[in-house]
Amino acid sequence: MSAPDVAATAQPAEPRRTVAPFGRRVVRVERSRDLGAYRLLACADPGGPVPRPGQFYMLATVNGWGGGEDERPLLPRAFSHMGHAAGELSFLLEDVGPGTRRLAALGPGEELWLLGPLGQGFGPAPPGRRALLVGGGIGVAPLLALRDELGVGARTLFGFRDAAHARGFVDEAGMRIATDDGSHGHAGLVTELLRAELDADPAAAVFACGPPPMLEAVRAECAQRAVPAQLALESGMACGFGACFGCVVPTRNGFIRVCVDGPVVDAADLESALVPGTGH
Repeated sequence: MSAPDVAATAQPAEPRRTVAPFGRRVVRVERSRDLGAYRLLACADPGGPVPRPGQFYMLATVNGWGGGEDERPLLPRAFSHMGHAAGELSFLLEDVGPGTRRLAALGPGEELWLLGPLGQGFGPAPPGRRALLVGGGIGVAPLLALRDELGVGARTLFGFRDAAHARGFVDEAGMRIATDDGSHGHAGLVTELLRAELDADPAAAVFACGPPPMLEAVRAECAQRAVPAQLALESGMACGFGACFGCVVPTRNGFIRVCVDGPVVDAADLESALVPGTGH
């Protein structure tokens, strides 16, 4: 086949980024409720673009963002969206500090500053390979968005620390759950479920998000078996659009900014999924 013929038959790569509108916008909270030990926050964004699974948003409340005697504001917090339907965005939160505590306290009718969608999302699985979704803790959020796109038949493996954190997901079809303490599902790590899945059928493409030690275990397992994998990395972000260089991580091809070159990266581009300087 000649070069022109190859070019004529090649299929364009599926875009992994929806470009965000310029500037942040105010949106209204529609729903807020507990989901196991987490908090589900849904907001109306009827004029916003449709995000790709794996992209993220920078969130801050319109009122009460920061405080104390010096009224110092907090930095916006980065969250991958958990779902998008009918002009509504949903996010999965966990109260781990002042910023997430304020976001988790929001109720219907209150307002958010929203910037996004930002970053690179998940791409398609290579031809002939089934999608295998692997998530840990709060990192399950972008995989739920991907599962919505692929359909509930997509094989999904989620790991949580205990039954309280797993509670909101135990009735989902096609999902296997592991808990660190054995209080629900498989007693142990979600990567043990991944290993069993790949033993049974190695023709998979892995999509993963979770804490760095989990992602490193996924990366190493997939590298050993030559299984393609896409990893949504976690890194502290201050701006979300590459200006502050606060989320730089090394790859085999040099440094990248997670907020613009990620958060989703191909596992083959990484020597390690552990974030330098954080101890994990």
